[in-house]
Amino acid sequence: MLRRQLLTAVAAMPLARAAKAAEPIANIPIIDPHVHLFDATRPQGAPYTGSKFYKGGVSTAAMYVPQARMAGIVGAMAMEASAWIEDNLWLLERIVPEPFFVGMIGMLEPDKPDFAQTLDRYCKNDLFRGIRYGKLWGFNISDRAKDPAFIGGLRYLQDKGLALDTANIDLDLLRTCIFINDKVPDLKIVLDHSPAYTPLASELRDYNYALVEIAKRPNICTKISWNFIKADEVDHWIDGRLVRGLEAYKDKLDQLTGCFGEDRVMFCSNYPQSVGPVVSSVADISNLAKAYYANGPSTVAEKFFWKNSARVYKWVRRTGEQPVPP
Repeated sequence: MLRRQLLTAVAAMPLARAAKAAEPIANIPIIDPHVHLFDATRPQGAPYTGSKFYKGGVSTAAMYVPQARMAGIVGAMAMEASAWIEDNLWLLERIVPEPFFVGMIGMLEPDKPDFAQTLDRYCKNDLFRGIRYGKLWGFNISDRAKDPAFIGGLRYLQDKGLALDTANIDLDLLRTCIFINDKVPDLKIVLDHSPAYTPLASELRDYNYALVEIAKRPNICTKISWNFIKADEVDHWIDGRLVRGLEAYKDKLDQLTGCFGEDRVMFCSNYPQSVGPVVSSVADISNLAKAYYANGPSTVAEKFFWKNSARVYKWVRRTGEQPVPP
């Protein structure tokens, strides 16, 4: 009964891997709305420095942009990875002189008395496109969401036309996002890295119920990150031929794209968290995503690779190679 309910809820949503002749997607521009920049060599260090496989403690635009260009990415958004409020300014200062970056997501606490004032100050720069708050940096959005002051802050974020990113996904976080959507229905909520969460057998029934509910809510979106796929299973274009390695993950990806629909899923590299033996390069990530969308209509791929992020974040076009937001 539960499976039928889920299928019914998503039946009207076109799947990314539609059964039709492949259309060319190689020339579709890609906006990457999830890139981490940091510098642990600063006197104060950095609270996040990538995965255990990422060495050096430094991630800069100069390191990321050449890799991104080779992968067909024409623009990116920086994602705050620090609970230090001053790092919002540090990140903004990194992207303002680099027109490859079309925006950033900061980190502010919606329940703080000065939240609105602080948000207004950052919003003076159009590149500031929202905040990230979830189960990370010692915070727990599920606990805070019960506080009227927290919900009031999210309403202010909604009124400013900005988005809320949240991580790391578990069943409790999914339920919390449904609760927040009930309280702040016009707020764009972005679930980061949804494929990385695999429910336990004991959670599966409730997980499916959560997906059924999320499928009904157009302002809950997700980023499909690929860093959960093993490096030796990535797809590569070799002499114009696609060498596949994605089939083991097809059911999970189909479930998520079916739940969220073609208008609520976004590409993301999660650089440099993705660097290492899991997925080894930005190009690998791009190839995985292109492989998944290769057999579907190019109009759906365009939504995934840039149009949906433009609608959700209202990022700022800064170069001629970046697509014009609809």
